[in-house]
Parts: sequence; structure tokens; C-alpha cells
Amino acid sequence: MKKISTLLLSASLAASMLIAGCSSGQPANNNAAPPATNNQPAPTPQDQAAKLLLLNNIKEPTSLDPPIGFDEPSYNILNNLMEGLTRLDADQKPQPAAATEWKISPDGKVYTFTLRENKWTNGDPVTAQDFEYAWKRMLDPKLASSAAPLAYIIEGAEAYNSGKGTADGVKVKAVDDKTLEVTLAQPASWTLLLASNPAFFPVHKATDQKDPKWAAEAATFVGNGPFKLTEWAHDSELKMMKNENYWDAANVTLAGAVWKMIDDENTEYQMFTNEELHRTTTVPADMADQLFKEGKVLVKDGAGTELYRFNVTKEPFDNKNIRKAFSMAIDRQTLVDLVLMRQQKPATGFVSYGLPDANGAGQFRDVGGELIKYDPAEAKKLLEQGMKEKGYSKLPEVTLTYRSGTNYEKTAQALQEMFKQNLGVDVKLQKVEGKVLTDMQKQLQFQIARSSWLPDFGDAINFLDIFVTKSPSNRTGWSNAEYDKLIKDAYKEADDAKRIQMLHDAEKVLMDEAPIAPLYYYNTSLLQSDKVSGIESTSLSYTDLRKAVVK
Repeated sequence: MKKISTLLLSASLAASMLIAGCSSGQPANNNAAPPATNNQPAPTPQDQAAKLLLLNNIKEPTSLDPPIGFDEPSYNILNNLMEGLTRLDADQKPQPAAATEWKISPDGKVYTFTLRENKWTNGDPVTAQDFEYAWKRMLDPKLASSAAPLAYIIEGAEAYNSGKGTADGVKVKAVDDKTLEVTLAQPASWTLLLASNPAFFPVHKATDQKDPKWAAEAATFVGNGPFKLTEWAHDSELKMMKNENYWDAANVTLAGAVWKMIDDENTEYQMFTNEELHRTTTVPADMADQLFKEGKVLVKDGAGTELYRFNVTKEPFDNKNIRKAFSMAIDRQTLVDLVLMRQQKPATGFVSYGLPDANGAGQFRDVGGELIKYDPAEAKKLLEQGMKEKGYSKLPEVTLTYRSGTNYEKTAQALQEMFKQNLGVDVKLQKVEGKVLTDMQKQLQFQIARSSWLPDFGDAINFLDIFVTKSPSNRTGWSNAEYDKLIKDAYKEADDAKRIQMLHDAEKVLMDEAPIAPLYYYNTSLLQSDKVSGIESTSLSYTDLRKAVVK
């Protein structure tokens, strides 16, 4: 996903979550939500205005075009404006959404979805053709969607996206208006989880073909979700109101929401105390101790990892031992305990908590064990060895680039001090805006850069596959044939125990080669008004406001 953002999420994922509804030849879930009645009087405009939920999105969505945004600031909003075939419930199990049910062939490769009666915000019916169009559009190489590799489990998808095949070769077919047939290249137990990801939302074909920029403004946006986009003041705020055309509108409790775009935690906190926000995205570091002691912080374990990337194409990080030295010089426990103070868990590998191991037996992270550690003495030795291998008498100048934001700055300053103390290296700091940093990483114009990863679906492969050689999410310049083969073989392996072992082996290669330095695992650590309840935000799905209530 994934998804590259500042917000945080997660909880444990059981095996049933991955295979919910995946019994061969049986409907995964025939229980469409029952017809609901709403005996409450329609709220007046004044009532609705008084009950709008006030949230912070941190920054402007990259895009509200489903396969283009591909980050949390975009997808938190899209998850409320649009809807895929499935949605994840509070237990992170796939439930019927745009689809009422699905059937899976005995070999686990053919999924047949039955769509419910639903309408777009312009009044047109949502059809299976909208899904076929959207998924093939995501894979169109001309669109250059970063989300496209998620769909490579579909037969013909990778060939089309890589320019070696055609759209007709992608095995996604609208059998009729209400039936969508999807054929996978090989069985993938996470398919129903993936179907809930915003990249797989439908797109209204006529709108897209008439105006390719339809998703850029409130006036032209067309969605099929529980809310409709009514106002969008770019880089300032975005407003959504309950969508009367939504199939389950009677059970949507929230009148609407306003999303601010505040990229400063102190400003955000002041707005929260002034009741200009009902919920924050984080907790100010200088007040964390007090707020935690007072029991005012909402905390949940999360799936997702904060990390720094090394550019292995630039000196001095084209040397493995130098990369490992910098990673080993980071005191992650001190970082989370004394700098960030949000009860995060220090990273012991790349894959975070919240994802199951083989056949649901425990968590992948627990089984994977400690793959990175803090050892200043060993770090110093590795640095000296690496410098000798490079022929350095003095280490070249090193710059650490991070995005603007208080926590990112505190982290960068803490690591700068650790590198000085443990390695004797003076590291320069460079602060840039988030979009600038993303572009720098894509173009490999950095030495060390702050980054993150949040999973798009509940399987460790969604962490590890981003560092294969050709992945657009790699952004390190690192390539390893053994690693690539392990990931490729894992995608083909039907035996879950063997597949997960391949992923553990791949993670060991990744940590030994050290193109990245994982720092800590995400959690939810924020403040929420007592006037608000019902916001769902789990580890593997984006913010869901359907059941939110504002008193």
C-alpha cells in the first residue's frame, strides 16, 4: 500500500481472516445486510451542520482517483466516498459491500461476484462493467498506477501492465450487469481482503472517458460509497455528506464530515482543544507523558512500519557493511521511549505485527524473531570494514532527508545524534515537503530518506514484495536475485506453511543486505473527543465513518 503515509493502525490478524469465505465452491458470505428501516425524522440542515464530524487528514489527498492515490491520505477519504466488492469488518474479515455474495471454484482460482442494486452519486446503476473497466484501467501501462502490482494475482494482469499483453487478456469479465468473474493466475488466499482495497474500487466509465480529471474536484467527482463529496478547498479542507443513493444509507448514522489538512501536530492539538477537531492523528511529543498518564490517549497496536531507506546507488551506501553499520547504530528502544513517547514497538525486522504466520499459527513477526539489533560496538567495526572495502580514509558527506512534521523532525534529530555518538559520523539533515520527498525517492535523489509502509492486505507478502527489483515501491536501487526468486516462488506456492517460510527467508535476506533500516511499528495513538464514537479504523482497512456518531 500501500500505502505511504503518516497514520498508523492495527491489531492481530487470525488465519480465518485470510480465508474467510474462501471455501471452495461455496458462497463466502450469503448474508447481505438486511433491509433497514429508519423511523427517525430526517435531520434539518441545521441539525446536520451541528453533527458534522471534524477530522484531520494531515495533507491534501494525492488523488481521489482510486488507482492513483495509493496512500493513506487519499484512501481514508476514498473509503468513505466509494466502495469495493467487500469491506472489512471490525474483526478485519471481508463482508459483502458492492457484492452481495461470491463463489469460489474448487481449485481456488475463479471468483464469481454477484453485485447488489446500488447507484452512483449521479443516479446511474453500479454495474459489473464498472468493475471490469476500473480494474483493467488500473493495469493500463499508460495510467502508470503504483497500485497495479497488487492485481498481478489476476491472470493476464502482469503481462498487460508490463506491456507484454493486452487488456483483453486480463481475466476480469462482466458476465452481465450484476455478475463479475475473476480468474487468478494461481490461488491467493488474500483475494477477498484485496477486494476491499480502494485501488479495486469501481470507476464510472462514462464519467472517466468524458473527463479524465473527474476525481480532482467536488463538482465532477462520482462515487458509489456511503458519503458524497460536496466541497473541496484544495490544501485546506474537504467536506462529505451522507449519500442518499447508497444501498445501505438507512444504516449510515453520520450526517457528514469535514477533513482538515493540518500538517503540524501542535496546530492540530490546539484545534482539538478548541473543539475545531473531534479527533487528532497523533499526540504532541512534548505533552505525551502527561496525556498518557491522564488516560486521555486512544492506543491500539498497529500494522505498518516506519523506516529509513538507503540509496544503494549512491556512496557511501552502495556498501552493505556501511548500511548495516548505520542501522545497527540506531537505538530503537530509546527512540520510541524517550523521543516519540507513543508506546510504539521498536522494529526487530521489516514485517510488522498484525499479520498471521503459516495457517494462522501465531504472528509472522513473533515467528520471524529479532533480525536487527542495536550494537554500537559492532556498528563501529562494520563501518570501519566498509570504509576499508571502499578505500575511504574519510566517509563521504551524508545527508538524511525527512519530510516536514514534528515527529519526523524529532526522529531525524535523534538519529543524527546516534550516528554521531555511535559512529563518529556527522550527518546533515534536509527537511522537505512530503510530495517532494516521494519524488526524490522515486528518482533515487537521496542518500538516507524517511519512509513508511502500511499493508494493503493482511499477508506478509504485501510487505516483502515491494523490494523486488522492479517494484515501483522499492525506491532504494537495491536488487537481489535470491530475494526476487523467493518472492516469486512464494506467490506460486499453494502450501501456506512452505509459502510463509519463503517469506521468512526473504526477510532475512532483506535485513542482511540492509537497503532499509526499520525503526518502529505503527500503532494508533491519538486523542478523540468524548462526543464522538463509532469511527472504525483497523489495521488493514482505512477509516470508515459509516457508524460514526457525533453527540
